[in-house]
Amino acid sequence: MRSAVIVDAVRSPMAKGRAAKGDRPGGALSSVHPVELLGQVLAQLFQRNNLDPGLVDDVITGCVSQVGEQSGPIGRWSWLAAGLPEHVPSTTIHRACGSSQQAADFAAQTIMAGANDIVVASGIESMSRIPMLTARIGQDPFGPSVAERYAPGLIAQGVSAELIASRFALSRADLDEYSARSHELAAQSDFTAEITPITVPSDSDGGGPRVVDADETVRPGTTAAKLAGLEPSFRTDEMSERFPEIDWSVTAGNSSQLSDGASALLIMSEEKAKALGLTPRARFHSFALAGDDPISMLTGPIPATEKILEKSGLAIDEIDHYEVNEAFASVPLAWRKHFDAPIERLNPRGGAIALGHPLGASGARLMTTMLYALEETGGRFGLQTMCEAGGMANATIIERL
Repeated sequence: MRSAVIVDAVRSPMAKGRAAKGDRPGGALSSVHPVELLGQVLAQLFQRNNLDPGLVDDVITGCVSQVGEQSGPIGRWSWLAAGLPEHVPSTTIHRACGSSQQAADFAAQTIMAGANDIVVASGIESMSRIPMLTARIGQDPFGPSVAERYAPGLIAQGVSAELIASRFALSRADLDEYSARSHELAAQSDFTAEITPITVPSDSDGGGPRVVDADETVRPGTTAAKLAGLEPSFRTDEMSERFPEIDWSVTAGNSSQLSDGASALLIMSEEKAKALGLTPRARFHSFALAGDDPISMLTGPIPATEKILEKSGLAIDEIDHYEVNEAFASVPLAWRKHFDAPIERLNPRGGAIALGHPLGASGARLMTTMLYALEETGGRFGLQTMCEAGGMANATIIERL
């Protein structure tokens, strides 16, 4: 079987998204159409590598809220917006929060199978312009059979995060201390090499175009003591009655941030990279998928990791870097507790609590950050896993070359 390798990885800065409720405006990238945002990232990916984009076989793009400005084949429109060749096709996929991790996995798998030689895996989400759950407004995505199977009803992800905290005996202090750590680590990290600047168009006040080249989501100086003052976000009388074991500890401060962002990876066969004079930076080692209870929902990374460790033949302590998406602080903390994994290897550059979680872009963003971190530290193996709606999860292991 052929090896699939990562030649380059790049992402936009992470910008604040607009809250689904309330009047808080979006952040630095909120005036950029999502097609333009991903288009700029794709254009920079090829400018950085002096590669003919016409050689690409496919562009696989993850996007979660596929409605409005993000409807249709957004990868295709972004590719064309970047001025890239018309003959290159694209497809858009949805595996909830793991959409662009799945895009990278599918890209690698088609290359390993010999179906393609060069594939771009990318992700996009503008949560300012298409707020979370927009596609579900006034709609029932579950149907009567699912509702009956999981009566008295499926629950919000935040309540699932509360259930995980309760079942793994994670206190409010544990969640807040971990969240403050996320901001501290992100503030100490240099993301310059992985970020491509984004040009923001003129605004409604007549200001000219400007360039955004740094994350705006990280809050240096965040402490557990400051986070302790926030109120629980998901406590209701109904949920308190249904789940009396919950202490209600999940807040805006120990959850991922609504964000705008885009990311992309250039993936090809090792033979093609050599023929083009390009240097592979990492190869895809192993893949796994798992489903778990859709009420707990966010525990999927645990069985997904168990599967990938078995398939890869690696032990948890043989892996140098773990990226476990910080959808909520209880998710990586429960994962770490289950595997007794060293805390210093877990999200060592911070995670979505500090950097934000632009849903469709996060999988490729995590892989990008993990790649650069492995290169900086000299680590060999990196494991990435993400919880996904419905109780699903991806797991991927890459090996630095």
